[in-house]
Amino acid sequence: MAVAKIARSPKTVSVRRNTDPLAKKFANTMKIHEYQGKSLFAKYGVAVLNNGVAKTPQEAADAYRLVGGGVTVVKAQIHAGGRGKGSFIEHPDQRGVQLVRSAEEAEQTAKRMLGQTLVTIQTGPQGKTVNQVLVEAGCNIAREFYLGIVLDRAAAKPVLMCSSEGGVEIEKVAAETPEKIFKEHFDPAQGLESFQVRKLCQQLGIEGGAVRAADKFMKQLCRLFVDLDCSLVEVNPLVLTGDGNLIALDSKMTFDDNASFRHQDLAQLRDISEEDESEIRASQTGLSYVKLDGNIGCLVNGAGLAMSTMDIIKLHGGEPANFLDVGGGANTEQVTEAFRIILSDPNVKAVLVNIFGGIMKCTTIAEAIVSAAKTVGFKVPLVVRLEGTEVEEGRKILEGSDVKIISALDLSDAAQKVVAALDT
Repeated sequence: MAVAKIARSPKTVSVRRNTDPLAKKFANTMKIHEYQGKSLFAKYGVAVLNNGVAKTPQEAADAYRLVGGGVTVVKAQIHAGGRGKGSFIEHPDQRGVQLVRSAEEAEQTAKRMLGQTLVTIQTGPQGKTVNQVLVEAGCNIAREFYLGIVLDRAAAKPVLMCSSEGGVEIEKVAAETPEKIFKEHFDPAQGLESFQVRKLCQQLGIEGGAVRAADKFMKQLCRLFVDLDCSLVEVNPLVLTGDGNLIALDSKMTFDDNASFRHQDLAQLRDISEEDESEIRASQTGLSYVKLDGNIGCLVNGAGLAMSTMDIIKLHGGEPANFLDVGGGANTEQVTEAFRIILSDPNVKAVLVNIFGGIMKCTTIAEAIVSAAKTVGFKVPLVVRLEGTEVEEGRKILEGSDVKIISALDLSDAAQKVVAALDT
C-alpha cells in the first residue's frame, strides 16, 4: 500500500534520439494507473488528496484509516475512463467509483470490485479486470474543471488546455461547445508563464487566492509534462475546493516511448495485465501494432503507408482490423511473427499485404510470406501488393510457390480486392 508524498524531481534536458532497446517495452502501450500518476503529481508538488492503493479488501480498510476516515472514495484502477458510470459484469448495480463512510464499508466495497470485470464506455463490452483500488480522502468541491496537456505538433510546442466543463467527456465538449475550451502554448524550456495562468483563470472564472493556487498547480503540471517526456497529462476533474485550493481528483498519463531511455524507472510502472497480448508480442518483436475492431488484417511497411492503407480500405467499404508497421528493415522472422499476430485475431477474415520496397526488398517479404504459409498457415484470403526494390523477383517467388494469393497492382486495386474477398 502506498501513500502519496511530496518530493522534488530533477529536470530532464537531453534531446538526443532514442536508440535504447528499452523503448520496445514502451511501444504504443505505456500508460499508468491513476494512483501511479498521482504519486508522480505529488513529487512535483501538484496537489492531490491523501490516498492509498489496495490489492486486497483488508488493505482497503487499512487505507481508509490511513487517509483519515470520514467520507472516502474507493476507485477501481484500470486503464480506461468512465469508471464512475461503468458497471461490473458480476455486479451490474456496482459502479467503479463509490463513496464509503467506514473501514468496514471500504473493505466490502473493495471485495466487490477486486478481481471483477468493469465495463465502461472506453473498455468495450469485454471490460477490464480490476486488480487494485485507490482509496482516497474526500473533499469539499466548489467547482470542477478539465485540464490537459498534449503536444501540438503544428505549433511544435506543448499546449495546456482548460475547460469549465470538468467531470464530463471532454470529446463531447470539444464537439458541441468548443468555445468552452481555452488553450495556452508554452515553451518547454521556459515553462508556463504567470501571465498565461492569470489569463486562463480569468477565462475559467477563478478568482482571489485560488489564482495563486492555480499558478503553482498549472506551472508544476507543465514542468512534469516536459521533464517526464509525457505525450498526455490529463486531470478530469480538477476541483476548486471551498477553501480556494486546486486539487487533482483524477490523473491520466501516457509517455513518449521514444524517450524511454531517459526514464528507465518509469518502466516499473507498466502494468502488462492492462495491455493487449498481441500488442505486447509485437513490441517484443520490434513491430508497431495496434489492434482495431475491423476484419481486414493489414501488414504494411512504413507508418504513413499503413495509415493510407487503412484509409483506402475504409474508402472501399472495409474495416481494418489492425495497424501493423513491420518497418523498413524487417527480416523473415519478424514478418512471420507479424502474420502470426494478425491471424491470432479471430475477427480477421482477410489479410492485405501492402509493401513498398525501399530498404526492405520485395524478395524478403515474398520469402517471408511463403515461410509464414508453411509455419502459420493461411485460412483466410490473402491479397498482396508489392512495389519497389526487386519487385519482379518478389512476384516470381510468390507465383512459383503453392501459396494461394490474390495479386494486386496498386493500392486501390488491393483495397477493392480484399474487401471483395470477404464475401468469398
